[in-house]
Amino acid sequence: MELSPTSDQLAYRDRVRALLDDDGVRAATAAVRSRPGTEGGLLDVYRKLGEQRLLAPNWPYEYGGSGAGIAEKAILTEELIAHGVPDIAHTLSVDIVGLALLLYGTRTQKSRLLPPIARGESIAGVLFSEPGAGSDLSALRTRADRDGDGWRLHGTKIYSAKTHLGDFALCAARTTESEVRFHGITVFLVPLRTPGVRVEPLWNIGDERFNEVTLAGIHVTEEDVLGDVDDGWRIIGEVLGLERTGVEFQAKARRWLDIALGRVDSGAAPLDQGDGARLVALDAEVRAARLLAWRCVNDLHADRTDEVRSAMAKYWAGETARSVALALPDVLGLDALLAGDDEEARDLGALEAAYREAPGLTLASGTSEVMLTLIASAGLDLLT
Repeated sequence: MELSPTSDQLAYRDRVRALLDDDGVRAATAAVRSRPGTEGGLLDVYRKLGEQRLLAPNWPYEYGGSGAGIAEKAILTEELIAHGVPDIAHTLSVDIVGLALLLYGTRTQKSRLLPPIARGESIAGVLFSEPGAGSDLSALRTRADRDGDGWRLHGTKIYSAKTHLGDFALCAARTTESEVRFHGITVFLVPLRTPGVRVEPLWNIGDERFNEVTLAGIHVTEEDVLGDVDDGWRIIGEVLGLERTGVEFQAKARRWLDIALGRVDSGAAPLDQGDGARLVALDAEVRAARLLAWRCVNDLHADRTDEVRSAMAKYWAGETARSVALALPDVLGLDALLAGDDEEARDLGALEAAYREAPGLTLASGTSEVMLTLIASAGLDLLT
């Protein structure tokens, strides 16, 4: 299967590329990439995309989008990554939080929260994982205790990206105790810059900072509930399932491998026969990952959902991206591990940053183990 974009989709890709190829945008991106550990938050490139309604293309016009489709959203993700633009804030704000609001938000919630994101003026985050509750969110302990016309939230969330830069976040909390673990969870829209929310860094080897977020009795009301009370498990499952296509992982693998192939073509990285064969094999795996990812995009475009296909795509794309990131320094030599702030580093230290990102590629958006379990149970009936 080969992707056959429509003329409108090709035109959209050309518009995005023209903006990302602008000298000013390239210089701004380089400034971030050349300083390892620099957070890519509210970037000027997001605002420039937002001005042309390119940042959230599949959103309705009234909320800052252009009414395009899921393919345009995937195209934007590929182009941002191909041009080295930090994409985590975009993925969180548009692909996850924005999708959740479009599916389950009230008109008031959408009108208030979506346009600033689409303009590139606001970032949103996710508060799901907790100490002891990662892939199994049914074990979460954050409480939402009834208090007058709303609730008081108490709990700690971890591994949360961009919350120190964000304006609000989706937060999963338990509103009802139940013998059924999946029942009684509610998703709240929690303001982050308010008393009762403490955000502290969790430093890691990657460029993207994680945070520990403590909710110390912050008050939320019915207007802050996303969807129905106690229906959070279904909401989270649907949103993450629809977002899980593997597009961003295969795009990263493609970018890193293309950088390596460019070095080989220029003669900067001479290879022996074994290393050449290894790159050929990796290229085949990356191509397969893109086809799997775009099959999921095509399913969504046709208003179909297939959790097994999505799990397959995410598993393969994540594992492939990790394999590429770890293999390239071995193939190209140690200069591939020069960081972006080293004057001898090539490509702004992209491969060094990829090497540090590698451990998380099989964890984000659903661990490989969870994906395999889903494939085995729902796809192959091996765990029934």
